[in-house]
Amino acid sequence: MTPAARVAAAIEILDRVVDGEAAEQVLTHWARTHRFAGSGDRSAIRDLVFDILRCRRSSALAGGGEDGRSLMIGHLRLQDIDPATMFTGERYAPAPLTVEETEDRDAPARLRAADIGARLDWPDWLLPDTRRSLGDGMEAVLEASRQRAPVFLRVNTALASRAEAQRALAADGIDCTPHPDVDTALVVEGTPKGLKGCAPWQEGWIELQDASSQAVVAELPLRDDMRVLDLCAGGGGKTLAMAGRAQATLYAHDAAPGRMRDLPVRAARAGARVTLVDRPEKAAPFDLVLADVPCSGSGSWRRAPEGKWRLTPGMLDDLVATQDSILERAADLSGRFIGYVTCSVLDVENRQRVDGFLRRHPGWRELVERRFLPGPKGDGFYLCVLEK
Repeated sequence: MTPAARVAAAIEILDRVVDGEAAEQVLTHWARTHRFAGSGDRSAIRDLVFDILRCRRSSALAGGGEDGRSLMIGHLRLQDIDPATMFTGERYAPAPLTVEETEDRDAPARLRAADIGARLDWPDWLLPDTRRSLGDGMEAVLEASRQRAPVFLRVNTALASRAEAQRALAADGIDCTPHPDVDTALVVEGTPKGLKGCAPWQEGWIELQDASSQAVVAELPLRDDMRVLDLCAGGGGKTLAMAGRAQATLYAHDAAPGRMRDLPVRAARAGARVTLVDRPEKAAPFDLVLADVPCSGSGSWRRAPEGKWRLTPGMLDDLVATQDSILERAADLSGRFIGYVTCSVLDVENRQRVDGFLRRHPGWRELVERRFLPGPKGDGFYLCVLEK
């Protein structure tokens, strides 16, 4: 496909996403119905779609509209690319620019005059909470959330050292560098190809996992003799990270069990033993309960930018109520420690939830608190370890 044809395909996909469909699902459907598109084409189109979704407000402002065509015009302008070079109407390219689109010279001025939410692509209604949460660091976080996230790998140190994994990956043509702060993390250089087919992956030495997510697990008070429950396990990334850190007896639970469907296979590949439980109360108490709760995802919106635009005040209120409910359940299940985790940068989901819990439960105390902000070293995460 030509670059202009890729632009046309991205516009088609963006129109469906703007109408409310999930980007990943639309991209998957497009790939299945356009078999002629090679892997390079699919990757380039995906990058275009997600680059624009991260910067949807500024792209709309620069392009003069919210539809896929306007968003693409705005995106190209923000990249200092003349849209007319792509909008030619020739051989699968988008139709040529209209007179109005061609004569729109006000985009730079609109961006300069826009408020911070439009310039840095953040919902206006969320700005007050974000500023209270981040203070002077807010603009850096908003800017980081507009950029592509690095690719990180977690090395399963129960099977291989980080250096061994790095050498094995290099032999398969995947270059990585050690993360400066997280001893299990590798930073992938460039775009990895064939990652899930390489020997280190097949042998359970590595998994994809954000470096901050790995750092959260490194802060947990894990020991070999513990019984540990991952209460909101999801796909089980942190479950397996804990298995790599300690030979604990691990249990995994999720309110939607289907999210854990791949966990047994991944655990077997990693040489880990994990018991999936429908009713963790039957196996309680646990020495440590990890409560990686549902949240806004604001610390990882650069990976899932749709969430930034679809979150509403009512949805955030519901999430806060769910977080409190899960903390209460964790307290009932834990005999000693709770690890409360979000991938949010908002205090309303982080510090405020912990403070509320401690007021309701004077027999508990705070042991560790860590906050990780999105940037080159990882996504945004929050951790508070509570002890009974």
